[in-house]
Amino acid sequence: MKHTKIFTLLAGVFLLTTAACNKKADFIFKGGMLPVTIKGYNGGSEDLEVKVDTFKFKYNLNSGNFNQSEAYTFPDNQHTVKLTISGKETGKIILEKELKKDEGPAVISFFYMNGQVMNMPQKQPKEDGKIKISYLFTPTLTHYSEPVDIVLGKYYFTPKVFEEITRIKNVKPNEFSETVTLSTFSTTGQQYNGQNTAVLFKAYIYKAGTNEYYTQGTVYSWHPTSSSAPTPAASSPSSTIYIFSESETGNSIRFNKNLEL
Repeated sequence: MKHTKIFTLLAGVFLLTTAACNKKADFIFKGGMLPVTIKGYNGGSEDLEVKVDTFKFKYNLNSGNFNQSEAYTFPDNQHTVKLTISGKETGKIILEKELKKDEGPAVISFFYMNGQVMNMPQKQPKEDGKIKISYLFTPTLTHYSEPVDIVLGKYYFTPKVFEEITRIKNVKPNEFSETVTLSTFSTTGQQYNGQNTAVLFKAYIYKAGTNEYYTQGTVYSWHPTSSSAPTPAASSPSSTIYIFSESETGNSIRFNKNLEL
């Protein structure tokens, strides 16, 4: 998945090596073959190359999310090997990790953005009747650098009113926000001041501590229905982590959903 180039971001990496069942581990040990899986997200503009010793993965880790597996065969009497992830063009080392033959299949969850690594936040479990959301906001056009409030609410077509439900406060650009929880709700058969109306689930972005769009003072205007951070379905329980960035239609701000977990 390709996406808009991302500036000055934080990124993430967490490593998890899992042991297989005894039968599979015996096969790997006796045969000397080690399955290696790399999955995660590359938020940089450079493709990344994966090597296990001198063995190179068939495909590079392109910008966007990825999930690749290869198998490395240990030479006789070798029990450890070094995995390296580096920039294809620059050769910059992004990650090095020692893999051990007797630990079985290796699964490496790798989250990377703009030359930096950090822990990927754990997605909270789903809960009946609840919507849980966390965001990473990437201001690729405005380069807005101050904290924002991401405000979740209902947009009533009649009389064209946005009603706040809750907000995630002081979200720093290019950093994962805390997780906010709100109740599911129906978007059909709704009324506002006694009038029947359609309802949309929207996420507006204000300057921190205000009800003023963060785009105020820029060349970009805010559209009440099209300018919204990504949101899940309002009527279904969910737990979601979004990474989103800016785009535009004319001078109206829009947002791209770069990743949904």
